[in-house]
Amino acid sequence: MTIPPSLALPRSEALPAAAANGSASWRLAARIAVRELRTGLAGFRLFLACLALGVAAIAGILSMSRAVEEGLRADARLLLGGDVAITQSYRPVTAEQRAAFAEGATQVTDWIEMRGMARADTQGARPTLVQIKAVDTNYPLAGRLELVGGGELEALLKPRDGVFGAVMEEIGLRRLGIAVGDEIRVGDATLEVRGIIAREPDRGLGLFGIGPRLMMARDALPRTGLLQPGSLMTYEYRVLLPAGTAYRPWIGDLQRRFPEAGWRVRGLNDAGNGLRAWVDRLTQYLALIGLAALLVGGVGVGNAVDSFLRARSRTIAILKCLGAPTGLVTRIYFLQLAMLASVGVAIGVVVGALLPYAAQGAMGDLLPVQARVALYARPLASAAVFGLLVATLFALWPLMRARHVPASTLMRGAVATDEPRPGWRDALLILGMVAGLAAFTVMTAPDRRIAIWFVAGAIGAFIAFPLLARLVMALARLAGRPRSAVLRLALANIHRPGAPTPTVMLSLGLGLTVLVATALIEGNLQNQIGQRLPKDAPAFFVVDLQPDQVERFRDQLQAQHVQRIEQVPMLRGRISRIAGKPVRELAIPQNARWAVESDRGLTYATTVPEGSKVVAGQWWPADYSGPALISFDAELARAFGIGVGDNITINILGREVEARIANLRHIDWGTLGMNFTFIFAPGTLEKAPQTFLATVYANGSTEEAAYKAITDSFTNVTVVRVKDALEIAAQILGNIGLAARVVGVVGIVAGLLVLAGAMLATQRRRVHDTVVMKVLGATSGRVLRVFTYEFAALGLVTALAATGAGTLAAWLVVRFVMALDWTFLPEVAVVTAFGAMVLTLAFGLAGAVNALRQRPLGLLRNE
Repeated sequence: MTIPPSLALPRSEALPAAAANGSASWRLAARIAVRELRTGLAGFRLFLACLALGVAAIAGILSMSRAVEEGLRADARLLLGGDVAITQSYRPVTAEQRAAFAEGATQVTDWIEMRGMARADTQGARPTLVQIKAVDTNYPLAGRLELVGGGELEALLKPRDGVFGAVMEEIGLRRLGIAVGDEIRVGDATLEVRGIIAREPDRGLGLFGIGPRLMMARDALPRTGLLQPGSLMTYEYRVLLPAGTAYRPWIGDLQRRFPEAGWRVRGLNDAGNGLRAWVDRLTQYLALIGLAALLVGGVGVGNAVDSFLRARSRTIAILKCLGAPTGLVTRIYFLQLAMLASVGVAIGVVVGALLPYAAQGAMGDLLPVQARVALYARPLASAAVFGLLVATLFALWPLMRARHVPASTLMRGAVATDEPRPGWRDALLILGMVAGLAAFTVMTAPDRRIAIWFVAGAIGAFIAFPLLARLVMALARLAGRPRSAVLRLALANIHRPGAPTPTVMLSLGLGLTVLVATALIEGNLQNQIGQRLPKDAPAFFVVDLQPDQVERFRDQLQAQHVQRIEQVPMLRGRISRIAGKPVRELAIPQNARWAVESDRGLTYATTVPEGSKVVAGQWWPADYSGPALISFDAELARAFGIGVGDNITINILGREVEARIANLRHIDWGTLGMNFTFIFAPGTLEKAPQTFLATVYANGSTEEAAYKAITDSFTNVTVVRVKDALEIAAQILGNIGLAARVVGVVGIVAGLLVLAGAMLATQRRRVHDTVVMKVLGATSGRVLRVFTYEFAALGLVTALAATGAGTLAAWLVVRFVMALDWTFLPEVAVVTAFGAMVLTLAFGLAGAVNALRQRPLGLLRNE
C-alpha cells in the first residue's frame, strides 16, 4: 500500500499522539490540508465557480445600491432645490406665509409647475405634451441648471422684442421638429426656444414623467392663459437657510404658525424619497434573485464537496488505518474546504466590487443623481457572509458523511456504501446554519416581510424537491419489470440504492424554479402594459377642461365621429386627518404612503363608476342631500386601518372637508377608465372651483382628427395620449426587466454549473454501471438508450415540478408584493420543460459517453 505524499509525515508527528492534543490536532490538520491542496484544485473548479458567481451578483447589486444611496445623501440639497421645500396645489401661499418663508432664510425662490401642450408653427408639426416649470430670477438656489452649450438661465428667459424665452429638453425639440431659435406656442403665448436642458438639478424622479421639461420665466406664464380656476398646477417654494442652521426646528416653527395651511413641507432627509424607495425595492428584488442564484450554486457546492470527498474515501481510510480519529479527519477537510470557500468568496467579492464601475456608465443617464461608486465595506461584507454561510451549510452534510468512512473501504474498494444518517447533533448543527442564513437574509433586507416569504419559499423548495425525488423513486419501483430490458434498467437506475435521482432533481429543480419565477414575473410586468390593455381603452385623457368648455368640446368631437366621450368634474385634495388623527402623527404603511404624500384627484358622483365594485357599505341614492359622505378605495382603507363609518378629512383648496366613509370599493385600474380613490356624494363639492377630466374613445383616422381638433380649439387643456404614456411605462419596466434578466442569467449559469456538478458527483457510479453492463454483453447503443430514458424522465418530472414551484413563487410576488393582476404564461412552461429535458439529457449523456470510454479491466481489478 502506497501512502499519499500529503500524508507522509515525520515519525515525530504520529497521528494518534498529535490528535490527542487539541491545538496540536488543529495544527496537524492544517498541515495535512495544505499539503493535500498542493496537488491542485482539480474537482474544485465548479465549487469555486458556483460560489464566486452568486457572491459576485449579490456584491455588485448591493454595492450599486449603496452608491446610489450615497449619491442621494450627497446631492440632497440639489435634489430638493434648497434646505426646505414647500408644495401647495392650485393656489399660491398668502403674503403672510410668503413672508414667513423669508424669516431666517438666506434666499427663497418659487415656481409653478403644470402640464400643457406645446405647438410649433412648422407645417405638419404635432402638438406635444410638456411639463411646464415657470421660475423666478432666483432659481435655482442649489446647484446649476446645465444647458447644452452653456448660457445663463435668467438671460435666456428674459423677453426680447416682446417675446419671452424658454429652454427645453432635447426630446421635446425632436418631437416638435424644431431647433434652438425657433418659436413655439404654449396656450396663448409665443415663446422662443433659446436653449436645451442637459440636466435639471432638482428634477428628482421627474425623469419618469410623460412629457419633456419646458422651462419659462414666471412672468411669461400668465400670457399662456393656462392659469384657469381649478386647473391642475402646483406652487413650489424653496428655502435656503444660513450655513449651520438646522432645518428641522425651522420646519417645526413654520408648521406651528400655520397648522391648517394644507401644504406639504419637506426637509433634506426627504430629498429623493421616491427614488430611494424605488431603488430599495429594485435592489431587494434583484438581491433576492442573486441570493436564489447563490442558493442554487450552494447545491453545486454541496455536489462538488460530495464528489471530492467520495474521491478521497481511500485517503480517509488510510488516515484511519494510521490511527487518525474521526475528529482529525473532520478538521482536515473542514479546513481544506474553508480555505477553498474563502478563495471562492474572495473572487466573488472582487468581481462584485468592480461591477458598479462597469455599470456606472450605462446607468448614468437612467438616474437623476450621480451614483458615488466606491468600495463600500458593508455591501461587500454582506455578500461575503452570504457566501460563507451558504458554502458552510451545503458542505456540512457531505463532510459529516465523509467522517464516517470506515477503514475497511481501503480493502473493499466498494463503489456503493450505505449512506449514514445524521445524528441529532449533526441535525441541530445543520438547522442552526439554516436559521443563521435565514436570519441574516431577513435582517439585511429593506422589506423584511418579503424576505420572510423568500426564506419560507426557499426552505419549502429544499424540502419539496427531495420529497418529490423520493416519490419518483417509489413510483419507478412500483412500475414493475417492463419487457424492454432498456426501460427496465432505466427504471432501476432511478430507484436503486445510491441513485442520483435526488441530487439531479434538487440541482436542476432549484435552478429551473428561479428561472421560471423570474421569467413569469417579468412577463407579467410586460403584460400589464401590453396584452392586458383593454380593447376599449380610451385614446386620450383631457385634463383642465373648463366647465364652460364642456358642451363645445363634446360638439366638436362628435363632429369627428369619435366612439364616445366621458367627462367628470375633478378637484384635488390631500388627506390631512384619518379617523380624526393628523396624518403626520400616524404610522402609515410604506405601501400606502403615496396616498398621503401628495394631492390626489377626487370627484363627486351619483352612481358607481365603471370599473368599481362596492365591497362594503352602501352606495348613496342619486338624489342624496345631507352630511358629507365619501366612497373610499378598499385596499387603501385596509392599509389605513379604517372602514365604513369612520371619518376622513381632506384639505381641498385650503378648506378642511370632513366626510364619513359610506362605502368601500374595489377598483380595477386596468380598465383605464375614470376612477378615483376618493369619490364624494353630491352636495359637497359642486360649488368649489373645478375643472373637468374627459376621456375620448377613438381609433384609426378618427383618433388623429380628434387629437387635432382638441389641440387646435382648446389651447388651455392638456391632452395625454394613452399610447404615449404606456410606451414610457413599458420603457421603465423594460429597464427593470433588463436588470432582472442580467441577474437571472447568473441563476441560469449557476444552474448549469450545478447540473454539471451533479453529473460529476455521480460519474464514478455511472462508470461502474457502464462497465458492468458492457461486461454482461450490453452494446454501447443500448447503454446510451438506458441513460437517455433515465435522464429524459428525470428532466421532464423536474421541469414540471419546477414550473409549478416557479409559478407559485411568481404568483405570490405579482399578486401580493406588486399588487398586480396575474396571468399564467403557458409558453414559459413549455420552454422550461423542453429546456430541462435537453439540458439533463445533454449533461447526462456527456457523462455516459465518457463512461463508455473507460476500460473495464482497470475497474474490475479493484473489485
